[in-house]
Amino acid sequence: MRRGLTLIELLAVLATVAVLAGLTLAAVQRVRAAAARTACADRLRQLGLALHNSHGGHNALPPGVRSDAKNEPHPWMGWHTRLLPYLERDDLWRLAEAAYRDRPDNPWANPPHPIDVVVPAFICPADPSSQHPRSVRGNSFAFTDYLGVSGTRQTRHDGVLYVNSRTRLTDITDGTSNTLLAGERPPSADGGFGWWYAGMGQNEDGSADSVLSTGERASSHWFTGCPTTPARFGPGKLDDQCAALHFWSLHPGGAHFLLCDGAVRFVPYAAADLLPALATRAAGDPAELP
Repeated sequence: MRRGLTLIELLAVLATVAVLAGLTLAAVQRVRAAAARTACADRLRQLGLALHNSHGGHNALPPGVRSDAKNEPHPWMGWHTRLLPYLERDDLWRLAEAAYRDRPDNPWANPPHPIDVVVPAFICPADPSSQHPRSVRGNSFAFTDYLGVSGTRQTRHDGVLYVNSRTRLTDITDGTSNTLLAGERPPSADGGFGWWYAGMGQNEDGSADSVLSTGERASSHWFTGCPTTPARFGPGKLDDQCAALHFWSLHPGGAHFLLCDGAVRFVPYAAADLLPALATRAAGDPAELP
C-alpha cells in the first residue's frame, strides 16, 4: 500500500525548496553584481587608456568641457565626445563634427548627431538608468556614468578635467598615481545632467554634467531644495536629484575611480575624507588610497 505525504511533511518539503530557491537566487544576484562591478571597472579603465592616447596626440588631456567663448567651434562639448576617435567610434565623431560645423550655436538642434546614441564605454552595467536614451526637455539624450574630477570645488579648477582645461600629465605634481581623473556618478534623477555628448552644466561650466568636484554645491535652479553646503562622497539614489552633486554608484559600499596613471580603484565611502586631497593635481598634499 502506497503511503502519501502528510500535510506536515509536504509543508516541510515546500519550506526546504523555498529556502534553496532563495539561496540560489541570492547567489545568482551576487554573481551578477560582481560581474557588473568588474565590467564597470573595465569600462572606466578603457576610458583611461583613451585619455592617455588623447594626451599623446595633443600633448594634453582633453578639456573637461568647452565654454561658449567667442569663435569657439565646440561649445559645451565634453571630454567624452573628444574620446570617440580613441574608442573606435570615428562614425560618431564625424556626426558630432558635422553637427557643430553646421550649427555651432546649438549642436543639439542639428541632427544627425550622436546625442541619443548609447556608447557602452560611457556607462556602467550596474546602472539601469543609463542603458537607454531618455526624452528630456524636448530631445532624446544618452548618458554617462563617469564624470571628470574637476577638483575640490566647482569654481576652483584645482583638479584635472574642468571647463576649458588643458592639463598635461607633467602638471600633476601631486603624482599621477595619487590624483583622481574620473569617477562614477549616475545621471541625475530628472535626466538633465549626465549627457555624454555635450552639456552646459549648472553654470555653463559642465558642473555636475560632464565634470564634478568632490565638494560640489547646488548653484542652479535645477537643484532647488538641495543643501547648499558642499556635497560629500557617499551613497545615492536614482530618484534623488541631489545625489547628482556627488560621486556615488550602484555598487554596494563605494564607487570606482580612475587615477591619472590609468589605474582603476574601488573607493569605499568610508574613505570620503581622502577625496579632496586626491582630487587636486598640484596642491602639495598627496594622499594614498587604502
